[in-house]
Amino acid sequence: MGGKSIFISGGGSGIGRAIARLFADRGWFVGIGDINEAGIEETGALLPADRWFGCRLDVTDRDNWHTALESFSAAAGGRIDTVANNAGIAFGGPLIQNSRREIDALIDVNIRGVIYGAQATFGHLRKTAPGSCLLNTASAAGIYGTANMSVYSATKFAVRGLTEALDVEWAGQGIKVHSLMPSFIDTPLLAKQANARSSGTMRDKVRATGLEFTPVEEVAQAAWEAVRGERLHTLVGKTARKLAFAARWTPGMLRNKMRGRKSRK
Repeated sequence: MGGKSIFISGGGSGIGRAIARLFADRGWFVGIGDINEAGIEETGALLPADRWFGCRLDVTDRDNWHTALESFSAAAGGRIDTVANNAGIAFGGPLIQNSRREIDALIDVNIRGVIYGAQATFGHLRKTAPGSCLLNTASAAGIYGTANMSVYSATKFAVRGLTEALDVEWAGQGIKVHSLMPSFIDTPLLAKQANARSSGTMRDKVRATGLEFTPVEEVAQAAWEAVRGERLHTLVGKTARKLAFAARWTPGMLRNKMRGRKSRK
């Protein structure tokens, strides 16, 4: 198999599926890793038959990461140019309502799973360096702490911090480490209950705040540019850009807005 290749965790739906479609359309060989095997097949059905490889991946299983990447590398002709470290889950609601199961799951998938993915990826990306890339999916929730999504927000701050640390650690190896920081995306992730004690979905809560949804295709295009460019964090969507601007230049006003108060003059 000639040409470049990308492996995508969480490729069975949402952002991962959109990235798979865009990269395949542009000639890359695509690896789809997901715990949802039906989702893998659904994504694969949207791609050219000879341009993809799928495998079940539980990102919280360190050994599974190594097995999946070795299998994909063999299918891709021995090379992996980019890994989209994308798999993630979301729960919301006030912190005191979050169950131990919900908290542990968020930490396991969104932090431990991303770290395991980075570890397993390193050797493969070193072979195709310089220019290979680890692309971590963070979030606008990793720019400023998001009320009623406190644990999720904390996990995305962790992804941001890991990205910045590895950007330094791996620079000498010629491996780029970048992140995507998208606004809210209307994917199946938001269709679930905010938490076990809530009757509403994450989508309902986002809509109630008046925030916009960013098209998933916009995130995929941002991923393409992030892999090919040099920007450390790529902001995607109006909410992400507004948060980043306010957090840097008017942090006091942003804090008051988040707390539901008008800024004092």
